[in-house]
Parts: sequence; C-alpha cells; structure tokens
Amino acid sequence: MAEFVRLDSSTSRHTMDKSITLPPDEIFRNLENAKRFAIDIGGSLTKLAYYSTVQHKVAKVRSFDKATKVNIPLYEISVQEEVTARLHFIKFENAYIETCLDFIKDHLVNTETKVIKATGGGAHKFKELIERKLGLKVDKEDEMTCLIKGCNFVLRNIPHEAFVYAKHADSEFRFQTTQPDIFPYLLVNIGSGVSIVKVESEDKFERIGGSSIGGGTFWGLGALLTKTKRFDELLQLASKGQHTSVDMLVKDIYGGSYGSLGLTGDLIASSFGKSATADKEFSKEDMAKSLLHMISNDIGQLACLYAKLHNLSRVYFGGFFIRGHPVTMHTITYSINFFTKGEVQALFLRHEGYLGAIGAFLKGAEEDNPNQYSWGENYAGSSGLMSVSPDMNPMQRARSGTFDMLEMDRLERQLVNLPLLQDPSSYIPDTMDLTEDALAREYWLYCFEEALDGVVKRAVASQPDMPEAAERAEKFRQKYRHKLQTLRHQPFAYGSLTVRSLLDTREHCLNEFNFPDPYSKIKQNENDIALKYYQKAVKSLEELSWEERQFALVRGVLAGNVFDWGAKAVSEMTLGPQIWHLGLIYLFIFFSSERPWLVDSYDQWLERLRGPPHKCALFFVDNSGVDIILGVIPFVRELLSRGTEVVLASNSGPALNDVTNGELQILTERIAAMDPVIQAGLREDRLTLVQSGSSSPCLDLSRLDKVLAQVVRERQTDLVIIEGMGRAIHTNYYAMLSCESLKMAVIKNSWLADRLGGKLFSVVFKYEVPAGKPSQGSAAVTPS
Repeated sequence: MAEFVRLDSSTSRHTMDKSITLPPDEIFRNLENAKRFAIDIGGSLTKLAYYSTVQHKVAKVRSFDKATKVNIPLYEISVQEEVTARLHFIKFENAYIETCLDFIKDHLVNTETKVIKATGGGAHKFKELIERKLGLKVDKEDEMTCLIKGCNFVLRNIPHEAFVYAKHADSEFRFQTTQPDIFPYLLVNIGSGVSIVKVESEDKFERIGGSSIGGGTFWGLGALLTKTKRFDELLQLASKGQHTSVDMLVKDIYGGSYGSLGLTGDLIASSFGKSATADKEFSKEDMAKSLLHMISNDIGQLACLYAKLHNLSRVYFGGFFIRGHPVTMHTITYSINFFTKGEVQALFLRHEGYLGAIGAFLKGAEEDNPNQYSWGENYAGSSGLMSVSPDMNPMQRARSGTFDMLEMDRLERQLVNLPLLQDPSSYIPDTMDLTEDALAREYWLYCFEEALDGVVKRAVASQPDMPEAAERAEKFRQKYRHKLQTLRHQPFAYGSLTVRSLLDTREHCLNEFNFPDPYSKIKQNENDIALKYYQKAVKSLEELSWEERQFALVRGVLAGNVFDWGAKAVSEMTLGPQIWHLGLIYLFIFFSSERPWLVDSYDQWLERLRGPPHKCALFFVDNSGVDIILGVIPFVRELLSRGTEVVLASNSGPALNDVTNGELQILTERIAAMDPVIQAGLREDRLTLVQSGSSSPCLDLSRLDKVLAQVVRERQTDLVIIEGMGRAIHTNYYAMLSCESLKMAVIKNSWLADRLGGKLFSVVFKYEVPAGKPSQGSAAVTPS
C-alpha cells in the first residue's frame, strides 16, 4: 500500500496523490468520541490508532401483551440508539504530522485518556511535538512487542488477512482462510534491517535471528547507485529494470545450466557480477532491479533457513520494505519458493502497516481486556488493499482519498468455530471466489449495482416518519456504488471477493446511514399472515401417512424458502395476497421442482428417518414469514416428535428479510400457545433458540457465537441442517462436517442455477454422511 492520506495544511483538505479531495472529518471520523489513542511513527510514515464510541440506530422488537386483541400485529418495532466501540487506523506521511495533530486537537472533546501510547523509531523524535500539540503524555512501548500483538490481533480477527502473492496468476492475491490456531509462526520484519521472530503464543515470542542487510540497505545503496532519494521511486525504477544486464547468471559462466548441481541457466550466480567486467554504463532501472533481487534473495534464504531450523511452515513478511509493493512481494515470494522448493509459502498481510499501531493501542487498553471480544472489519469505513502495479492504468489508482484506512467494530459476542467442522483449518465458507472467476465477478457486481435502486426505495419506505431518510438513503447509494466500482477494478481490496462479502458490505453501508433493518415492517406483516395458516398446515400434515408427511415437510421447507426478498426473481413478483394461501404455495413449488431435483438425496434421507432418531439437530434458519412459520417449524415439530432435541440458530442482527433471534423468540412463543408439541419442546428444554452471532444473509461456520458452540457440544449434536440460498449454496455448499448434514435451498437466481447445471427454482436437497460413519437407516424400524 504505497499511497497514503495526505493533509494539505493550506487547504485543510485530504488528497491521495493527485486524486479527489475529501473533508478531514471523513478521514478522522468520530474524533469527538475518541477515548484512547496510540501512534506508531516510522522513518517516513505515521500510523495513528484511536478508539471511539459510535452511536447508531438499531431495530428492536417487543412482543405485545398476550391479553390484547387478536387482530393487532404480533410485535412492535422501535428504532433505538445504541453505542458500540470502534477502532480507527489512519496512515499519513511524517511531513504532515503537525497538521494532522492540529486537526485532531481541534476536534477532541473531553477525551478520557491523558496518555497516548507510542511506538516506532520516531516516537522519541516526535515526543515533544505530540505532547505539546495534544496535551497528552507520551508513553513509549517496545516496538517488537507492539508488532507481535498487532499481528496476532489481525490474524485472529480479520478473515482473509493473510495472502500469497502470485504476480503472473489470474488473481495476483490468493487469500488464506483464517486458522483456528494461529500459532506458531515466523514473522520476518523488514525495516532498515531484518528481524526474524518466532511467535509461539499471545505473549511468548523470541527474536531468533536477523540481518543488517534489509530495507535500509536497498534504499541506501539504491540512492548511491541511482541518485534517487525516494524509496517508492526506487522501487518504480526496479519494476522497469532488467537485472540480467547487471547480474552474472549461471549460463554466463557455464554456457547453460549446471545440471549436476540442479542449477538452471537463468539463476543468478553473482549479483552485480557483470559490472566488474563490462565496459559500459548501466541504467538506473537495471541497477535498482539487480539490487532488489540481491536483497530479497538474501532475506528469503535467511527466512527459509530459520523456518526449517524451527520447523515452521507459516512465514509472514512485513515492514516498510514490503508495504504492499508487488515488486518486493514478487521477489520475496520467488526467493522463498526457490529455497524451499515450494514447501514454505511467503505470506503477506493486508494491514501489515498498522501492526505496530494496533499493538500499541492494545497495550494501552489492557485493562479493558480487548482480547476477550471478537472484532470485525467495518467495510463501510475501511479502504482496502490496493494494487500499485506499475503497468496499472493511473486512473485506477486515483479513485478515492480514503485508501489506507481501516475501521474495526467490537462485536457483542466472541466468535469461534463450529465444533462440528471436519477440518477447521481447511474450511472455506464461500462456494465461489469472485477474485479468481472474472465472469462470475462481473455478473454479481452488475447484479448488486442493478439492485441498488430497489434497496434505496426499501430503506426509505422502512422509515416513513423520518423526512431525512431519503437524503441518508442517497448517501448510502453513493457509498455502496463507489464500493462496487472499487471492487470492479480491485476485486481483492478486502480479501477474497464473494457474494457474502458483497452482501456484508451492503449491510455495513446501510447501518452507517442508520438503516438498521429496512425489511422490518415487511417481516412483521409476513409473520402475521403466515401465523394465521399455521394450525391449518399442521392439521393437514397430521392427516398424511408417515412417508407422505416426510415428503410434505421437506417440500414445505423448500416452498417457504422461495419467499426471499434478497432474490431478484422473488422481489419482482407481483403476487397478490392469495399467494399466502398454503395450498397455492405447495402448488407453486410442485410445478417448479418435480423430482429428481438438481441435487437430490431425498431417498437417502427418508431411509435415514426409518432408523433411530438423531440426538440433537442444529438448524440454521433463513427467512421470516412463510419460511420459518410454515416451513421450518413443522419440520422441527416432526423432529421433536421423533425424540430429537432441536437447536434453532438465527441471526443476531437483521439482514434482508432473515428472521432474527429476537423475532424468532416472539414467533415461537406465539406458536407454542397454539401447538402443544412446540410448547412441550420449550418447557422441557428440548427446543432451544440460540443466536448465531451473524448479521449476514450468509453463514461463516468459523465465526459463530461462542454460546452456540457450547450448546452444540453439550447437546452432543449429530445433525446440522442449513437452509437457504445464502447459507447453503453461496456459502457451505462444500462444507464438510463431522456429523450428518442436510442442506436445503431453492435456487432463485437464473445465472447461478445455470452455473450449477439447473434452471430457475431448481431444488438442492443435499444429505451427507461423513466418510467412515455407518448409515443409521434401518428397515427394521417402521414408524406408524
């Protein structure tokens, strides 16, 4: 990340190089609520971290008094103010530090802290300036300790933080999945020199080696050779150079490869070797390239030797020498691949420039126990990784003044892996990586952009009593459209680009402009209508034979799942109130999905049901209304009747028309009042409602509420049911679990259906038993 926020003291406006300007308060956001600061000052860059409280609106549901009339709504919805914690990280050049400090001081109101934590080589140099400008005491922290703390923090809290760089691949950035255990690892920090640190736990690390030949060497020798004083300009020269003009290769000595030693002819035999004998001038570009290779190969070999010595396969590279530059990342990667024959990968970090600032902040916040919470990147306020390839269109590099900013929100609960993942280290939630699939990427970006008008209308309609809603909705439109345009040119900006990340970014942007639940009133109306048909639906099911009932229950879940306002094919339907009649719903699904379905494991599922009941089923539910009330609950009712305990996992926060835990609590209570099976399940603690920890239409099984994971263990869950297109197809379609699983969805997108070999409204019914687990189906057990 070579471009940073600049503050022009004469205009008090921000620019990035010569790009568009932004008001300062869009860079230093929420300063009036700042509670704590930390700063990391390097040789050329200052990284500022601050913690603030953010006030935003949330939609709350409250059940009406049971004694009130039947024709009133099931519950009331209120929009309330809530305060959450946010971390802000900003990067700027040291040349602008006085102007930035002036701006911060002018906009601080009653900050609670009297101390600012500082780290980095410049912390001593600027100590007096900071204390004078901000009126805060500077408390210096150990640079390496801060670096390690920051590294641990981003690896634990930001999915797709680490990546492999592949210069000539279709996707130059290949992001790694979050590991359940991040330790041990090797951190190679390349600043002026090189420090190699073995990290074994949160607080246990050791500097096991290093070198004086590092970034400072490249910069210093480069300046002597090329008379170029700026580091980035030196790298730019190197990107255009041909090192073979300066370096002596194996073939220059032997006339070709040295086969018996396994040395190819193109291998560098001697860096700058030709300069001693060739009677000519060498270009600045060629000398810079040769120097870059020499330094990178030396660091790469050193890192490999230490990785092998300590038996470590994860090696992260950071420091000002890296800073997201493709040229440096490519040379380091090449060196690592060569010396380890591909056994060790060079890993880089999206936010490595902020590690010291994050660590310094954490040192100052230890009394608040920040590590007891989970944190999540706020896509609405983060700028993302940016390619700085020299051959890139310059216009693509000047899209926004907000690059090199990071915001993270403190989550209400700790997030952990689902204990039933077969191999958490290889789990990938997303079915399709849009960074690597250009056709899919273009389709989905177009899809989300086309849907923007509808989302804006829905947001305004959800707040009819707020006249300023239209203005806020327009700001949301502009921000999200800008995000989509950014991702069109830089699909790797926030890690792997997926349908899930596009949906989550949209939710973050809606929340930023105080639209916490645009579908709240639609959900309320659908829930009220669907409840009126519940008893009739159950009565119809009870009149069927056992085998007919099992098929009707599955078809009911699928029918209910059609009603998804996140799907264009559904939201554009002009269906009258009669569609809510249960008979028409079944008719609709019958004509659209006759068996065999696109993915059809129903026969195996039916055979399993003839066997002994499952001990406990974990059911990840989807939409409000018909889906949960007339589809899921009757299915759950049957499981309870079989003797299976059921855990219903629903969203902690709103997303599209998905049912939230708060709404589901009220719905289940109302259903229990008219259904003794559900009532007994709740009373006997055989039916449990738990929030998932998610506020997304999709599902990441590696980031679930810790309480849910605990319930799964305690109940000895042996069946996981995942319902809906977002949770079972866009995510988790290929997820491997250690117990039986059932994934059910109706494909409500024609492009996706075609990609999977089906058509619009094709059905996916995927029942899976983990390898080595014996089938529980038995014809000896014949239910009545």
